[in-house]
Amino acid sequence: MNTKIPASHLFALVDVNNFYVSCERVFAPKLENVPMVVLSNNDGCAVARCAQVKVLGVKMGTPWFQMQELAKKHGIQAYSSNYTLYGDMSGRVVEVLKKFTPHLEVYSIDESFLAIETVLKQYVDPTSLGHTIKQEVKDTTGLPVCVGIGRSKTLAKLANHLAKKHKIFSGVCDVDSMPKEELYQWMAETAVGEVWGVGKQTCKKLKELHIHTAFDLLQASPQAMRQQFGVVMERLCYELRGVSCLQLEEVAPIKQQIVSSRSFGKPVTALDELAESVATHTARSAEKLRAQKSVTGALTVFIQTNSFKPHEPQHHQSITVALTGPSDNTLILTAAALKVLKQIYQAGFKYKKAGVMLSLLADKPTVQQSLFDDIHVKGKSAGLMKAMDSINNRFGNAVIRSAASGTTQNWQMRSGNKSPNYTTRWDELPIVR
Repeated sequence: MNTKIPASHLFALVDVNNFYVSCERVFAPKLENVPMVVLSNNDGCAVARCAQVKVLGVKMGTPWFQMQELAKKHGIQAYSSNYTLYGDMSGRVVEVLKKFTPHLEVYSIDESFLAIETVLKQYVDPTSLGHTIKQEVKDTTGLPVCVGIGRSKTLAKLANHLAKKHKIFSGVCDVDSMPKEELYQWMAETAVGEVWGVGKQTCKKLKELHIHTAFDLLQASPQAMRQQFGVVMERLCYELRGVSCLQLEEVAPIKQQIVSSRSFGKPVTALDELAESVATHTARSAEKLRAQKSVTGALTVFIQTNSFKPHEPQHHQSITVALTGPSDNTLILTAAALKVLKQIYQAGFKYKKAGVMLSLLADKPTVQQSLFDDIHVKGKSAGLMKAMDSINNRFGNAVIRSAASGTTQNWQMRSGNKSPNYTTRWDELPIVR
């Protein structure tokens, strides 16, 4: 649902600093001043870097094996991704933000937009509110955030960028309260590629038009930008001028497809291991499906070998099948997925990845019932799924799962140095000694 924000409203963008790294440091204070990175699936590339590592020139996506000498020289610690922990901490931050206003958009795992005009009367000025939010999140979750405030979402994003990059703002920047000359100066010092929504290719084209900074883009004709780049760029131009064109998404749009996939920690050749993987991905997809109150009418299973090893035999295949009726039942979907897997599996190949995609999604409450549906059976099925989701949400991911998902799961991705699930598993709670 889109909620139109009146022109008099202000937006605040709250962004957790170095989110994955900060989550790790909350429960391991000894890491506070230690150079560290968090690695992607299978401990491959750096997907989060602390400030100390960024200064060393390590870019996002740098493979860990290429950092070995630098890591030894500077004592860089590498942690495996712990998405369960990060997702839970993200939810806790959002709960704090809801105390300030019910009008917010969770933009990503570490960023949220807030409409703050209605709560400003309780504070001296927007900057005071920003500092209050910053301190409340820190006190409640232990996570450091920066707050950017502006008349549009794009300006709030720009303000957040300034708050992160320049210590003068102490983590909170309100560009709406700045004199125009000061704001334009900051814009002139900000590369156009830092503007929200300007990607690498667009940035190159803008530079060909001698638009190098955010201020250059501000001065450009919105109509001319629309002719060159389309309506999105026109809106960004207006947004930089303080005209709000991008509405606050208070309710996340329903996904039209759900995909679950992971690379294996080691090559997989056996059908039974592939089946465990496909069953696990199907269960994850079904949980997401139920969370958004949808059902699926079609299911795709895909498996592939490692394309980065061309000297090895290659096999990439997928099949999509229509279900006999729309469903969100893990057991029904798993049975369909395993049937498809048997059709596409071929012995003798070293598989690197498998996955499942659900499509033809529909809103569950409005799905047309079949004349042959057994209401009693469907009711029992819904109750079983509800109970399973409730238990897994309370005690940890996949505490209850289908037998097809296996118990050992030796195919799982490598996580050589993953922190405990401090906030979601009783047996991994932090202990104070």
